Amino acid sequence: MEHAVTDLPFKVAHGSIVIIKNLPVWQCENCNEYLLEDAVMKGVDDLLSGIDSKVEVEILSYAV
Repeated sequence: MEHAVTDLPFKVAHGSIVIIKNLPVWQCENCNEYLLEDAVMKGVDDLLSGIDSKVEVEILSYAV
């Protein structure tokens, strides 16, 4: 696995999607699947907890 930075979508409600840009992940060199470290997932949870679920699409930047 190698460390990478990517953009990932998260569905937070029926009609609401949040895209988080510059998300640090561990990515498999063979199959391109990715893993999020626990600390990164905690940051994602914190970002998503403040989202207005009435917004259709929102784009946020992950800041360490």
